[in-house]
Amino acid sequence: MAAGRRRDRRWMLHVVLVPVAVLFAAPLVWMVLTSLMPDADLNRLPPRLLPDHVTLDGYRKVLTENDYPRWFLNTLIVSAVAVLSHVVLCSLAGYGFARLRFAGSRAGFLAVMVTIMIPVQLLMIPTFLMFRMLGLIDTLGAAFVPWLASAFGIFLMRQFFLSVPPELEEAARIDGCGRLGVFFRIVLPMARPAVATLVVFTLLGSWNDLIWPLIAINSEDTFTLQMGLSTFSGTRHTEWSSLMAGNTLATAPLLIAFLLAQRHFIATMSFSGLKG
Repeated sequence: MAAGRRRDRRWMLHVVLVPVAVLFAAPLVWMVLTSLMPDADLNRLPPRLLPDHVTLDGYRKVLTENDYPRWFLNTLIVSAVAVLSHVVLCSLAGYGFARLRFAGSRAGFLAVMVTIMIPVQLLMIPTFLMFRMLGLIDTLGAAFVPWLASAFGIFLMRQFFLSVPPELEEAARIDGCGRLGVFFRIVLPMARPAVATLVVFTLLGSWNDLIWPLIAINSEDTFTLQMGLSTFSGTRHTEWSSLMAGNTLATAPLLIAFLLAQRHFIATMSFSGLKG
């Protein structure tokens, strides 16, 4: 009887989740189909949902008639630096706030959390002036320096480290392992779910960032993907097939990263809310 009730619950859950999954997948499927349509089909009224014939002209234009490969490389560099710095800096800061007791630790963590409530738009002008003084404007540095660390990343890693039993660290310290040794050899390997989640969130944010690069970058050689894709859409004319082809290519790495890390999300979210 209990097994039958569990099967009924799973069946009812799938009945609810399948339509929701279809609803969320519909924009992605429409984007891919649009990237394979010729411009004649896209400009028809009423618009077609399925192409009469498949064409790769949109992908050809994106890859050959624009600097899309350079934009992709620039975005890859920015995201790689953002991910690596987040993993190192946010993990170290989160571990420090979780385990180390020093004067002002609570006040420091509170100050970090308060920054989450500050609107990003409020900081853009001061950040631009500071970056101009440092000579970072119109360089890739201007795109990835704001992504070196984040208050959310510190909070996420701290909450996970609080769930790690301190006895494991104490045993390693007794065996002669130093504080950094304990962190890199014992604690950080146990935090793989949290690290994977942090990597995906950071990759999503840095890969899709548009507002700040529009302010800090002017040269087309240093455009990121989102800035480059914005050039396909104009006031009077939009190259829909090229725009959707570029978006499809830009979305593929994010989908792959999410599929590789999705099994870690539930564990991370359950651990992150255990302790305050």
